[in-house]
Amino acid sequence: MPADNAVAAEQLTRLADERVDHRFKGLPPDAEGLTVGELAAQRRNLFTGGFTTPVLALSAESLEHNLALLETYAERHGLAFAPHGKTSMSPQLFARQLERGAWGITAAVPHQVRVYRAYGIRRIFLANELVDAAALRLLAAELESDPDFRFVCYVDSVRGVELMDEALSAAGATRPVEVVVELGAGEGARTGARTDADCTAVADAVAATRTLRLTGVAGYEGEVPEATAERVRDWLHRLVSIAAAFDKEGRFAGAEEIIVSAGGSAWFDTVAEVFADIPELSLPVLKLLRSGAYVSHDDGHYKHLTPFNRVPQEGALEPAFRLWAQVVSRPTPEQAFGNAGKRDAAYDLDLPEAQVVRDARTGDVRPATGITVTGLSDQHAWIRTEEGADLEVGDWLGMGLSHPCTSFDKWQLIPLVEADGTVSDYIRTFF
Repeated sequence: MPADNAVAAEQLTRLADERVDHRFKGLPPDAEGLTVGELAAQRRNLFTGGFTTPVLALSAESLEHNLALLETYAERHGLAFAPHGKTSMSPQLFARQLERGAWGITAAVPHQVRVYRAYGIRRIFLANELVDAAALRLLAAELESDPDFRFVCYVDSVRGVELMDEALSAAGATRPVEVVVELGAGEGARTGARTDADCTAVADAVAATRTLRLTGVAGYEGEVPEATAERVRDWLHRLVSIAAAFDKEGRFAGAEEIIVSAGGSAWFDTVAEVFADIPELSLPVLKLLRSGAYVSHDDGHYKHLTPFNRVPQEGALEPAFRLWAQVVSRPTPEQAFGNAGKRDAAYDLDLPEAQVVRDARTGDVRPATGITVTGLSDQHAWIRTEEGADLEVGDWLGMGLSHPCTSFDKWQLIPLVEADGTVSDYIRTFF
């Protein structure tokens, strides 16, 4: 296992021992002073158990479905899987992903690496160039203290390699840091070396150090400009060809395997297709997928982009989040306001989607027919209601969310809710 089970179990137990208090929004006020574990054991109902609005709910059934689906998908396509942890930043979900066969967990910044290490993660892929001297000192110490800890990160510039080498040398690093050359997705895209010559120059710089070891190539196909399956496929073929060329030139000397990595949440079907045809190289190839948004999926951006829409025989992810807000104002027949806003809902890609209404008088749940969220203030949802829409002050409005990566970060403790409304656990996040 890529995690220290004893460390992970102890730390997860500490999460259950944390006290419920004012830090965690939406939780029942009368739960103040209970531990999270004690509150979970009460199995309260989200709607009748004293929870206050707004409150974010994570579906227990959809979460389990999504975890299982990507596990079998990776196995079926011969892929190792290091899901991007920045989506949830939840040690409990990391543990479940590792139990489901994940190779490790992907990070984006040093803080995330520290969280992962605190919860026993033994394999970390940092999908970024690491040039922070303080973070590199800590990394050198972690590698020195734990021979089973494996860390891999991007390099995409000669200057970045120089900074890494300087900091690691100054720290007295004894184990070389594994690095993969990042291939940029194209002009105007995000990070990454832009040309084959740039990639070669970075690889040459790595070879000139004693603190770094080149172990592969990687990138993020989601940044391919005006992405289509053909454009993404072409970029992935470039990535594979660079790996093959580096291998032919003997650039992976000293490595135990060659890492070829890509895979956001929009094009992992194309990644699987191209990676299936990676030619035989001089060392075993770790075909590493890094998709992370699948954990909760969504009702907006990824709902439309998921590869399972293109290849339905592979299965289907399920949106797992629902944000509940209460109607606090109904000033006109065409307008209402809920008590959830930008502080509570992801809004960087799409607005929340009104889905269901829970009647304040009867507790009955009905479709949110004729109800649309048109905007968000800091703490209010702007709601447009069509003629005949049934919505009153006091009703609870259940909304689907877009973009998991900016949904988890607004909630430190998220109720895990079963289909009948029973809260079975609480998911802790660290952003």
